[in-house]
Amino acid sequence: MTTTLEFPALLRLIDERSTAFRAAVASAPSLDVQVPTCPEWTLFDLAEHIGEGRRAWAATVAAGPAPAKSAAEGAPAAPREREALLAWLAESTEQLVDALRKAGPDRGCWTWWETSQSPQTTGAVARHQLQQMAVHTYDAQITIGAPQPLPDEVALDGVDEFLSTCVATTSAWPHKPAVIDFHASEGRSWRLSLSADGARTAPLPGPGTQPATAAGQAPDAAAAFFSARGTAGELVLSLYDRIPVKSLDLDGDQRVFEQLSAWDPDE
Repeated sequence: MTTTLEFPALLRLIDERSTAFRAAVASAPSLDVQVPTCPEWTLFDLAEHIGEGRRAWAATVAAGPAPAKSAAEGAPAAPREREALLAWLAESTEQLVDALRKAGPDRGCWTWWETSQSPQTTGAVARHQLQQMAVHTYDAQITIGAPQPLPDEVALDGVDEFLSTCVATTSAWPHKPAVIDFHASEGRSWRLSLSADGARTAPLPGPGTQPATAAGQAPDAAAAFFSARGTAGELVLSLYDRIPVKSLDLDGDQRVFEQLSAWDPDE
């Protein structure tokens, strides 16, 4: 796992993104407004998801290594009154950050990403929780008509985190071998290699280079190739389906990206 952020920075940024999320909720005209990027949810539904999810992860981190995710026993339901909801959200974040801080970055705990390139540790949980808060804060901001770019340090770690945690797997890629390169305008790049051995990611030295793949081999000349360029924030939001991939600078066989978006390794 490659990360640009140290554990204390992850905790600080989780708290900062959570504060920004609450600010968006506080300024919304109504909690019943639909979230454009999550159209099945209202803003209240999104807030409920954030609070309940952070409390459940706090319990999971506190439990340490375990065969299943822990539940937040006895946790109060999300209140409908706005000020009470904001306080409940703040407490949810506090529980998560406190649990992570007490555990430290190297302690094992349950995670759903068993076959990915991210370890099953509290440090990896903190890294993923930051991205969850960042993307859902964008959801809340776009709901009130005031979307903000993801903070640079969050977004730069977010591309690698998504590829390492949400994409990397040992499940066989069901299509022709492929390579997808992601280039951030801030100067960092990543390669995703897809084959019968699964999906693996590795950083690239820089845009326009052709180094070894994650497995230490040169890319297969017969592999389909696709690349996407944009700011790190744009790359993260496209990976999370918040903005269309066509809004990026694309090159190569776009069907590869479409196949990746549709792929469910567990099926």
